[in-house]
Amino acid sequence: MGESISEATIISWLKNVGDTVDAEETILEVATDKVDSEVPSPVSGIITEIRFGKNDVVKVGEVLALIETDGKTSGKKITIGKTEERSVKNETPNAKFQTQNPLAERASLKSNPDTFLSPLIISIAQKENLSIEEVQSIPGSGKDGRIQKSDIFNYLKNRKYPLQSKPTTNSQQPTNTYPKPVIQFTEGKDRIIEMDRMRKMIADHMVYSKQTSPHVTSYIEVDVTNLVEWRNANKDAFQKKHNEKLTFTPIFVDAVAKGITDFPLINVSVDGKNIIVHKDINVGMATALPSGNLIVPVVKNANEKNLHELAKTVNHLAESSRNNKLKPDEVQGSTFTISNVGTFGSLMGTPIINQPEVAILAFGIIKKRPEVITTEKGDEIAIRSMMYLSLSFDHRVVDGFLGGSFLRKVGDYLEQFDHNTTL
Repeated sequence: MGESISEATIISWLKNVGDTVDAEETILEVATDKVDSEVPSPVSGIITEIRFGKNDVVKVGEVLALIETDGKTSGKKITIGKTEERSVKNETPNAKFQTQNPLAERASLKSNPDTFLSPLIISIAQKENLSIEEVQSIPGSGKDGRIQKSDIFNYLKNRKYPLQSKPTTNSQQPTNTYPKPVIQFTEGKDRIIEMDRMRKMIADHMVYSKQTSPHVTSYIEVDVTNLVEWRNANKDAFQKKHNEKLTFTPIFVDAVAKGITDFPLINVSVDGKNIIVHKDINVGMATALPSGNLIVPVVKNANEKNLHELAKTVNHLAESSRNNKLKPDEVQGSTFTISNVGTFGSLMGTPIINQPEVAILAFGIIKKRPEVITTEKGDEIAIRSMMYLSLSFDHRVVDGFLGGSFLRKVGDYLEQFDHNTTL
């Protein structure tokens, strides 16, 4: 499932107990964050046991089912990932969450205010009516003690005494007296569309980002005439030589990667009171899906790739996004995100930061306009290809100087694009 994946949710089983399966035949579908994946059978045989059902959250390496081969039920075990199975014969399910003394269990729940809660964890907590203090008291099994979905669900199964939240006074948290607006609905005329799983996750992620990061957006206008002319003159030769389409996206990614190299403090994440500076430059590309949802595939180590390698990676990720064939690891680990709002005809945008990053850059539409330019003869009016760049950044750690300097540097790389760039 990828090195960064620790658990998955079962979407559906395509086979039942007693069914015969062939090796490499898909037997179930699982979801990790935004990506759905198919799990194939490792061998041919008969399914004798299924241990988890639809919507269950399963850790990587857990046994999902047993397949009988050559008359031996212990022949093969179906797992998610490549982690070896631990012995489960003498284990009590959820043993680490059970205690012999319920009162001791209640007393041991201590809230840690520094515990990081992901948007998904917050969403589950709201749905299950869990207070923030109670969620922060749950032992986390993820990296550095981070709370995962499975930790929440295991806690809920064994919870006997909910942790009481401390009452808040008006001085700490003013009560919002503004009534929720009433939505007018006309039966037979209006219709209700229930959010799908991905849309719910996007909604939670966007709300969490706005609540977490104080957003500031800066804008610049760049003259990309030289870049447009070079691309138009070389795109056919590029495709003939490399069998890859040359869009503007890999050129944008290249300029961003160079800008990050010049200003590495834009390539960071915030962890409590600490700033984590990422060495790798992994550029996420906000991509619209045919369903109308949004996904962010990642160009890993963008600063180490030439234009041909960037074009190949970008085209692969875009094609995989459209056909729902992205691998879980291809949407993980971004350190900076770009959004090409110009694709939809937008002049500019105010993008929302893709947490836990601290900045996101939007590229507007490239539009021809009359501009005043300085030549050897003086100022003249000429037709130029112009584009707006808009950078949203987290003002907790990125000030105007850093944000503005980085944005200007990316603009310079685009404006000063070398006509002699090799194919």
